[in-house]
Amino acid sequence: MREQPSSTQYEPIKIHLILKGLSFLYKLAKGLTWTLVVGALLSGLMLLYLKSRPLPVPNFFAPSMLYDDQGQVFGRLDDGEARIPVRLADLPPSLIAATLAAEDKDFYRHHGFSIKGILRAVAVNVREGQIEQGASTITQQLARNLYLTHDRTWSRKIKEALLTVQLELHYTKNQILELYLNQIYYGHGAYGVGRAAKLYFNKKAEDLTLAESAFLAGIPRGPSHYSPWHHLDRARKRQHHILDLMAKNGKITSAEAQQAKQSALALAPQTRPKQLKANYFRDYVISTLVNRYGLDEAMVRRGGLKIYTTLNTSMQRAAEQAVKQYTGPTPELQGALISVDPRTGSIKAMVGGKDYLTSQYNRVFAKRQPGSSFKPFLYLSALQHGFTPITRIESKPTTFVYQGGTYKPANYRDQYAYRPITMREAIARSDNIYAVSTLLAIGMDREISLAHQLGIKSPLKATPSLALGSYTVSPYEMAEAYATIASAGVRHPLVGITKVVDPFNRIIVQEQNQPQRVASPAHAFVLTKLMSSVLEPGGTGYRVRQQFTRPAAGKTGTTDWDGWIAGYTPDLVTITWVGYDQGKRLPHHQARLSQTIWAHYMKEATKGQPVNDFPVPAGVKGVYIDEETGKLATPLCDRVRFEYFVSGTEPKEIAPQHRMPEKDPTLWEQLVDWWSRL
Repeated sequence: MREQPSSTQYEPIKIHLILKGLSFLYKLAKGLTWTLVVGALLSGLMLLYLKSRPLPVPNFFAPSMLYDDQGQVFGRLDDGEARIPVRLADLPPSLIAATLAAEDKDFYRHHGFSIKGILRAVAVNVREGQIEQGASTITQQLARNLYLTHDRTWSRKIKEALLTVQLELHYTKNQILELYLNQIYYGHGAYGVGRAAKLYFNKKAEDLTLAESAFLAGIPRGPSHYSPWHHLDRARKRQHHILDLMAKNGKITSAEAQQAKQSALALAPQTRPKQLKANYFRDYVISTLVNRYGLDEAMVRRGGLKIYTTLNTSMQRAAEQAVKQYTGPTPELQGALISVDPRTGSIKAMVGGKDYLTSQYNRVFAKRQPGSSFKPFLYLSALQHGFTPITRIESKPTTFVYQGGTYKPANYRDQYAYRPITMREAIARSDNIYAVSTLLAIGMDREISLAHQLGIKSPLKATPSLALGSYTVSPYEMAEAYATIASAGVRHPLVGITKVVDPFNRIIVQEQNQPQRVASPAHAFVLTKLMSSVLEPGGTGYRVRQQFTRPAAGKTGTTDWDGWIAGYTPDLVTITWVGYDQGKRLPHHQARLSQTIWAHYMKEATKGQPVNDFPVPAGVKGVYIDEETGKLATPLCDRVRFEYFVSGTEPKEIAPQHRMPEKDPTLWEQLVDWWSRL
């Protein structure tokens, strides 16, 4: 039997392993110690270097400049307001506490960077599922605002970190906070809390109450988003949040927070901005750069940027003149106009109201009922699903049954043809019975899908009233959708900015429009030819021909509250709207002013340009038809029209009452063939 080794035999092995482990730990500790020592020495040398280096001169850039489609300056984004300097010692403690609660509650406990703040922001944003809280300290924000652009690059972040350290080394905490409060942007051209207090409350910053302090402290996080004049509810909600934070931080009591929440705010009225060119378009540019491209608003306004736009200044001038001239005599009546190049989606003119100084609300983005101006989207879908220009439907009072319900539309002033009418006639006369019949025939889901493909983004419901434009959309959406039809079925998302260059000539925004085909050129062309009847005698938009005679197509739209016309040439799409802001009913004679505005503008906008007709694409065939029967016409027909069809859908039969006698059919067939090819 083999003898088992005793435990004493393993003792030397254990001792050896322990000694080896201790040796490893010693070497590791020694290495870490040297690493820490070297790191500390390098950090110390870096701090000494940064301390010895003077801070760069702050970047107080000039206002950002706007350039038109010819590369010429036509305006600036911010004239700027003189700051009202304030001393930290003179400010109410409530303002300082509110600012720290809103932006950096550990400001006096960190050295420029807050690890706790970063972790807290990550936790909040994960919990909320969106960016609710930032992680930048006040010192970091000051470094960025004083010395850097707001581009999101690693080099900028590294520079920001180094400048943050320098600020902490060169200035005391109170000095940094004072610089911050005099530098930060509070919206509407107000830089610094002194100017903001004067602008919003018409008082000195030193006299702000607790409620006012918390209110102002909430604005810099998003000056446009929390604008007191444009989004008061949002601003008050953020004020309440900051008051709760102040109570949580022990700066005020819960009772004081509650009392401040209930305090009425005596907001000063919005000051009338200085007159600038293309004001509504200017605001659109700012909004786009902030909300779509994520640029800081203060940088957009006063970052010395060169903003190249698609605006045509002569067209803009004509648009402003037309809207103001024809809505001006009627108090409270408003108008809007947007004009785009359908070949690129470039916005050439934008007017959001007749007087920017009175109202800065941009009605180009207002949601209104389009009425019959929505019908072309329906008829394009109809052409894609078997309808032709000569498809006939009875025009008479009709009650439609759908999904267990009924719907009884009516034509304007109960005017009906009381006979079958063609699609061309239905479009020209804006026949509602034809439209609803068509919608129910092709399917409401198909119509909604196509409208969204064309450029309509607003929600639409599958009800019969969809055919009559009962669901609200904006002129901006209508412009994109009509431009898709005018560009032979290719959708170009609307664009107002081509590129943005910073003061160092670096491109920070470059627009890259991605066109998408959503309809065939043949279907779009046939629809365009049908819509040309709207502007001819007998059409609802015939008044425009008194001023504008170029080849064009369009559609009017009238509701009890809105007057529209959406129309285009091969080179320019223009949407005009008139109405009242507060839901006041619009008399029919005022609704027609949209046509006057459109015609006046289009005449001026196209002056001096070549007269172009819509080119006939492949896949289209034109034939002479007998208007009475819808069949191929002969030289003997009384009422003949040359009509375009998508190839293969044109009529093949000859008008029966005009056939030649049987004695010479060959001659007659040759004559008809010759006539149809004219």
